[in-house]
Amino acid sequence: MSEQTGAEKGVDQDPTRGQEKRQKAPRRPSLARRFFIALSAIAAVAAIAVLVCSSLIYQSVTVDDAGRMLESECRVVCASLRGDDTDVMRLTAFDSGDVRVTLVGSDGTVLYDNQNSVASMPNHADRPEIAEALADGTGSAERDSETSGYVSVYRAIRLANGNVLRLAVDRDGAAAAVRHDLLLVCAVVLVIIAVCWAASRLVADRLVSPILAIDPAEPDAAVTYVEIEPLVERISEQVEELRGADLMRREFTSNVTHELKTPLSSISGASELIRDGIARPEDVPEFAGRIYDEAHHMTELVNDILTLSKLDESERSGDASLLGAPEPVNLLHVAREVATRLAPVAEKTGVSITAAGEACVVQGYPRLLDELVYNLCDNAIRYNHEGGWVDVSVSLEDECPLLVVADSGSGIPAEQQAKVFERFYRGEQSRSRETGGTGLGLAIVKHAATLHGAALTLDSEPGHGTTVCVRFPGQ
Repeated sequence: MSEQTGAEKGVDQDPTRGQEKRQKAPRRPSLARRFFIALSAIAAVAAIAVLVCSSLIYQSVTVDDAGRMLESECRVVCASLRGDDTDVMRLTAFDSGDVRVTLVGSDGTVLYDNQNSVASMPNHADRPEIAEALADGTGSAERDSETSGYVSVYRAIRLANGNVLRLAVDRDGAAAAVRHDLLLVCAVVLVIIAVCWAASRLVADRLVSPILAIDPAEPDAAVTYVEIEPLVERISEQVEELRGADLMRREFTSNVTHELKTPLSSISGASELIRDGIARPEDVPEFAGRIYDEAHHMTELVNDILTLSKLDESERSGDASLLGAPEPVNLLHVAREVATRLAPVAEKTGVSITAAGEACVVQGYPRLLDELVYNLCDNAIRYNHEGGWVDVSVSLEDECPLLVVADSGSGIPAEQQAKVFERFYRGEQSRSRETGGTGLGLAIVKHAATLHGAALTLDSEPGHGTTVCVRFPGQ
């Protein structure tokens, strides 16, 4: 017989494949990293914005100071001029430093300029400061250089003879100011960014630390932010739900094990007696009947478990298609069929069963509706007494189909009524084996009613029977 290879057994023989999958897995985003990047980016943008605003303010202040200085100097120079042909000579002898001095005639002709040849200078009558001085006596203007990044500040005063004296000075614009101190500016920006980086890292860690401190097993909304309280509360609810589900699972497993172990022990014991020839020939049919009954009980139990499993999966996923397609179902027809099927069982125990009412159509799942009615009626027969009755009625109440299963059985104590729809719960533990059943019938009834949007109510009194009502929503 040949050995199976690792591939045939479905075993991964390449240990690096898992590593490759882990390496290919996309890296999940980090909240702390996002906080850090966002804060750093905001800080950097803020630093650049402050630099730009500071440069603009610097330019504005510098230009204003230059304008006031020129106005003062312009008045001083005007006081030294006579308003005649000697003005050009006086201006030539005047030490103006870096201030540009220009004398313009009343017709816009440049008469003198201490930095350029007047022969090469065009008429200045259209210059704003000159035109304003000719009209109002004084004029001012600021013009940006398109190439050098400087701002030229002009102040002009009209003389007594109609000529205009104009003084001008260049001051750094915003771009020039930054360019002149580029190294210092870069150093300041780098320091700001470094400080912001460290501060952002610290702030991001502190912002995220309360979230990282949340214990999924024991979440406490009081130690987190107000904004994530709904999330923490939802986690708490889910933790409780998981604990409840885990407890239910363990109880369910324990109950299933117990329910399966009992018939298996009976089957094993009876079959062993027959196998070993210990059973007398006349007792073999009895042992065979016991094996058959216990196997039938196990079949019912497995079927009920499978039904509940499908109902649980449908509720959990919200996908009712697992149970098939819904269709119109005549509830009265289902009740009568169930009563007919259970009539022989009821007759053996001395119980009568009847089904009556009016035709009511329910949009649902035929097999589940059949199990709902069957389990209610079967339960009513099991916990009844000889000479008792089970009455199934179907009616339309307020345009809602209503199924009522009433019996004359032993009734259910008030403290047990909330538990009868739980899985494997039996009100009469001493009669559990005697009455049979899987202990899952009413649990299936509860889930089937929920799936169909029906309201399930129970009214019972010990010694006076039980009435179960299933009210379906109006169609």
